[in-house]
Amino acid sequence: MLTTILLMACVTFVSRYLFLHRALPFTVGQKLQQFLSYSAPAVLTAIWVPIVLLEDGALNLTWHNPYIPAAIVAIAVAAKTNNIYYTSLAGLAVFFLLR
Repeated sequence: MLTTILLMACVTFVSRYLFLHRALPFTVGQKLQQFLSYSAPAVLTAIWVPIVLLEDGALNLTWHNPYIPAAIVAIAVAAKTNNIYYTSLAGLAVFFLLR
């Protein structure tokens, strides 16, 4: 288990190092930069969608699920303010009020 963790840490470090170190003769093209710009939203969506929509492995789309209204409010606040603090506070407030 420790070997796996260390190997994954090495893979992560090397993959970041190749992009960030200025002395290496490697540059990222415009198309690759555009492609990589989608990675953060994709990863974050893969994290929050199961949390919001699944309960005990089953789809839970009822209004009794406090995650759904909190997520809707958080999305609306994020679209309006573009501020991570307001978005987090609004989503958490709705979630805790409904829970």
